[in-house]
Amino acid sequence: MSSEVVPQRNTNANGEIKMPFGRWFREKGWRHIVAIVAIIFSIFPLLYVLSAAFDSSGTMAGSNSLFSRFDLGNFQQLFADTERPFGKWFMNTLIIGLVTSALTVFLGALAAYAFSRMRFKGRRVGLLSLLLLQMFPQLLTVVAIFLLLNYLGDIIPAIGLGSSLGLIMVYLGGALGVNTYLMYGFFNTVPQSLDESARIDGASHVQVFFQIILPLVTPILAVVGLLSFIGISSEFVIASVVLTDPESQTLAVGLYSYVSEQRSENWGVFAAGAVLAALPVMALFLFLQRYITSGLTAGGVKG
Repeated sequence: MSSEVVPQRNTNANGEIKMPFGRWFREKGWRHIVAIVAIIFSIFPLLYVLSAAFDSSGTMAGSNSLFSRFDLGNFQQLFADTERPFGKWFMNTLIIGLVTSALTVFLGALAAYAFSRMRFKGRRVGLLSLLLLQMFPQLLTVVAIFLLLNYLGDIIPAIGLGSSLGLIMVYLGGALGVNTYLMYGFFNTVPQSLDESARIDGASHVQVFFQIILPLVTPILAVVGLLSFIGISSEFVIASVVLTDPESQTLAVGLYSYVSEQRSENWGVFAAGAVLAALPVMALFLFLQRYITSGLTAGGVKG
């Protein structure tokens, strides 16, 4: 009686068949290597800035050895400099960033609702125009913005050069751009049957917008708000033209004064300011993360 030999298979502790290393590397392993290289490539600049921030030697060359020194001298010098009010820069950035991003989200949502739910002449042309206008860089508008605010400042000083309100209005001038186009696509995913049923019950456009649509599109509102705040906090060109007074400058403009000299020795202080400037962005991201991940399901339950 002949007995058949059953080939033994490589299995792990759970009884699953092990994949040969060569096949695993060809199918999945190389992706891990690419991910590790990308992580190292992304983290190294952050570690370098942190090392320079906690090294009070004052030069970037002295920070070649990561975390060779650890002290708070740069942070103390950052807040002790009376000619460069870092605390006011920080608060100005928060106020301008939060107000502008909130109004950008609100105006963009209003425009997206109109384009998504209403049918009017010039609708498609308007959508295309919003997209095409973003092809022109901000640098082209610097001279026009300077002359416009300089003229308006003679009539209404509150919105002239050197005012935070004037800068907010300049930023809001570009609020209806790509953000509206992104929201428009997301608004289209909400069934119009919800609007129709609400209108049968006597709801107006305002009630439909605030009570039905906005809870369902929370994720895109959170994303647009976060991206707007990041872009405004790091914007330099327009802010450097509008904010001429050091007391009203933002972090991006103010911190540049530490490294704008030809032979500046304030790279450590600049790195310390950059580390602190990243804290509001991180805090806002952590706050909005739950809305991004749970906004769809929560809105679906409310609908």
